[in-house]
Amino acid sequence: MSAHNDGLPEDAAGMNLMLHALVDGELDAAAAIAVERRIAADPKLAAEHARVIALQGAVAGLPKPQVSDAFSARIAAMAAAGNVEVLRPTAPTAPAKANRTGWSARNFGSFDWRAMAAIMLSAVLASGATQWAMQPGVADGFAAGVASGHQRSLLAMSPVDVVSSDRHTVKPWLDARLGLSPPAPDMAKDGFALIGGRVEVIGGRAVPALVYRHREHLITLVAEPQNAGAVTDPVDLSEGGFSLVQWSDGAFSYWAISDMERPELDDFVARFRAATVTG
Repeated sequence: MSAHNDGLPEDAAGMNLMLHALVDGELDAAAAIAVERRIAADPKLAAEHARVIALQGAVAGLPKPQVSDAFSARIAAMAAAGNVEVLRPTAPTAPAKANRTGWSARNFGSFDWRAMAAIMLSAVLASGATQWAMQPGVADGFAAGVASGHQRSLLAMSPVDVVSSDRHTVKPWLDARLGLSPPAPDMAKDGFALIGGRVEVIGGRAVPALVYRHREHLITLVAEPQNAGAVTDPVDLSEGGFSLVQWSDGAFSYWAISDMERPELDDFVARFRAATVTG
């Protein structure tokens, strides 16, 4: 039984997610009040809350780098084309050794680190997803979309849109936005804690995704609705440092992805399948 009986996570990692969601204004009124009560009663949580607020204020107060209109237009064009270029210095007009000494000052004096972050993010997502997109038999690159969504969630402030360990909160939230939701069994006792859910858009379709935590690892479980689909056993699609398993129960085609080792993800899949069959 929960020590607080307020529906919030009891573990430190879960409460840290809730704290960040509060600071970012992502909680509804009831959840925000519950988190604030926890903060008031827990000095360590209050200290962490103050640290996050201070960090947020410091970041907001950083001066904005000056970026030329030409450079901004170039980044926008690259993003629109879905390409990532390597930034190169202009053609050298002096010997190579002298050119190296002046490279930094000439080319990065007014560089926008946020633009570089956007380029690096695009490169990470593209390189990871391409490995699945190039596999034969993966219809419409759905696996590539699952991989991209999972990688984006790891880089985001919060990996979920609705933060809750209670399926009676997560499922109605997904239902309200998509008109359907997959089973969301509570498997915390087995080491796989539900931390929330989000909406993914893959191949132009909005689909529900659940997020579970196993120790320091996150598992994204995308549920693709099926119209009288076939029941299939788990298939290993692991690639590029991520474990990916796909199966179907006839109502949903499930895609579970994580940076865990395959045996651990297989354990999650087996427990999820057993929990959804029994209840």
